[in-house]
Amino acid sequence: MNQTNKRPEPDAVKRALEVLGDRWTFLVLREAFFGVRRYGYFQRNLGIGRNVLANRLSALVAHGLLKRVRYRTDPDWYEYQLTPAGLDLFPAILTIKTWADRHLLDPTAPTLHIRHRACGAELIPVVVCESCRQPITATDVEFETD
Repeated sequence: MNQTNKRPEPDAVKRALEVLGDRWTFLVLREAFFGVRRYGYFQRNLGIGRNVLANRLSALVAHGLLKRVRYRTDPDWYEYQLTPAGLDLFPAILTIKTWADRHLLDPTAPTLHIRHRACGAELIPVVVCESCRQPITATDVEFETD
């Protein structure tokens, strides 16, 4: 990692946090990855206030992470489905889950294990360089802007 007193611009992390930067947004996305699509199930599973949930779902739709799809008419009822942009967040959320399990988990608490269907192994994400396929740590990178 570069040793510098000035962070390079533009700041993609800041932009991402403007969309994702509160716990309810992450928890709504977590539920969506578990297959929850309907408003009532989000509310039941999260114990979230209706106004907070409505705001988070609207924001996730506005930012293109979820889409609102009508599944019933008379009256119209909608469900929320992950978009390709929303699905692209799965590796990041999985990495955060793995970090939390490693550093924040109460050793007596149950752990959610995620298995890779193709091989059956427990899924532990690793960030690799797309070019050389080597694992990456914070000390392996340099920053530059165009």
